[in-house]
Amino acid sequence: MRLQRVVDGFSAWIDMVADALVAAAGRLRRRRAVRLSEGESGVFSLDLPDAGSDIDPAPFRLDGDATLPDGLAERLRGREIDLILRPDQFLLRPLELPRRAAEFLDGIVRAQIDRLTPWTPQEAAFGWTAPVALAEDRIAVTVVATARARITPYLDALKKLGARSIAVSTSMGAEEAEPVRVHTFTLSGTTSVARVRRLLLGGLAVASATAVLAVLASQILGSALDTELADLNRRITERRLALVAGRSRGDTETSAVRMLERRKHETAATVLVLEALSRVLPDHTYVTEMHIDGDKLQVIGISREAPTLIRLMEQSAQFTRATFFAPTTRAAEDPGERFHIEARIRIPFEVMP
Repeated sequence: MRLQRVVDGFSAWIDMVADALVAAAGRLRRRRAVRLSEGESGVFSLDLPDAGSDIDPAPFRLDGDATLPDGLAERLRGREIDLILRPDQFLLRPLELPRRAAEFLDGIVRAQIDRLTPWTPQEAAFGWTAPVALAEDRIAVTVVATARARITPYLDALKKLGARSIAVSTSMGAEEAEPVRVHTFTLSGTTSVARVRRLLLGGLAVASATAVLAVLASQILGSALDTELADLNRRITERRLALVAGRSRGDTETSAVRMLERRKHETAATVLVLEALSRVLPDHTYVTEMHIDGDKLQVIGISREAPTLIRLMEQSAQFTRATFFAPTTRAAEDPGERFHIEARIRIPFEVMP
């Protein structure tokens, strides 16, 4: 059921687009349509917008042996004709629908034409009036229908006269009311809704097939390109490693010497730092741990006056930015406070005499 709704909605959308394209094409190329209006006893009157004074507008009959005023048949050849028939030839049926059904009136009316009229959709020529809003979010339309066989003689006569298209309508009575169109005939070779609909469906099918082929080609070519790119990256990496290895073999000894020299100038000797630290710290202070990382020194030990150690280290020429990096604590078995001090070693490092 849900799939059927999707298919119906897609079909209605295609019909709407086809109608819009045909209408746009018609506006670009059409002259004003010739209007034939049916009067009493099946006599038609002619409204030819660009007719000259040489055309006799006298009423005439329209049947298989239609005879028109001199010159008029030539004027009708290749023209668009609006054929307005009397309302008494049509069956009128009101139809009430939900407001949202206005988008799908063609399918709804076509589905119910055999219930509203004595004819099937294939036997009937039908149309409907513009929707009128009602209360409770509903709309009302009037379905206008007649037997297709009733209008066939008129169509045949106009086809013989060379009409390019024929729109069959009927008036609803009020002069200001728009005629309701029930049938449209378009000469083969001109633009029609059915033809445009087929072209749209064909275009969508071609576009879908092209998209599928593009996706498949992208996956195949993309996979090949990814493999080629990975192989190229592997070769570049191998080449770089070979170049680095070649340089390394030539100057390994030089690089090692330079590294040792740089480390010598940038890092203080542990023995010298320990000697300088022993000069700074008082006799009642004991160092239990010492760590050196570059120019950073960490000292852990026990002292009877731990707070004074920060000042002593700051006053020295070898250390700077001294601070506690952990709380100072005291244990029952310790002869003093356990301290954790961090400081920066001044580079270049020199032990003062």
